Amino acid sequence: MDQLINDFSLGLFFWQLVIFVGLIFLMAKFAWKPILNSLDAREQGITDALAAAENAKLEMANLEASNEAAAQEARNQRDEMLKDAREIKEKMISEASGQAQEKADKIIASAQEAIESEKKAALADIKSQVANLSVDIAEKLTRKELSEKDAQSKLIEQLLAEANI
Repeated sequence: MDQLINDFSLGLFFWQLVIFVGLIFLMAKFAWKPILNSLDAREQGITDALAAAENAKLEMANLEASNEAAAQEARNQRDEMLKDAREIKEKMISEASGQAQEKADKIIASAQEAIESEKKAALADIKSQVANLSVDIAEKLTRKELSEKDAQSKLIEQLLAEANI
């Protein structure tokens, strides 16, 4: 240090001071503003990025809420459609059952009518046959003159036996 103080030169000091001030002036004029501007721009970029991230976060929350609402609405629509389908199915089954019951009732009624008409026809036929047999028996009895009741009874039984064949 002593040597520095002993070698001190005022001229050298002056020129060093002038160069130093000149460098500071040049730095302030040409380098300082661009450095500060780039730092401000970077700070603004970071602020904008944080704001964009916050906006994206809010948008995601809104999208999730709207997706959940849409999913709920879709579930409600699905449940409504299933309910409608069940009602239609039950209605179709009940209509088909009613139609089948009506058809069965008609078939049964027509079968009963057919049976009744066949029964009436059979009874009419039987009555006709009985009447014919009675007329035949009476005719045969009147043709023959019989004096005994035993002979008459035997003849009636014989004629009935022939009629059953």
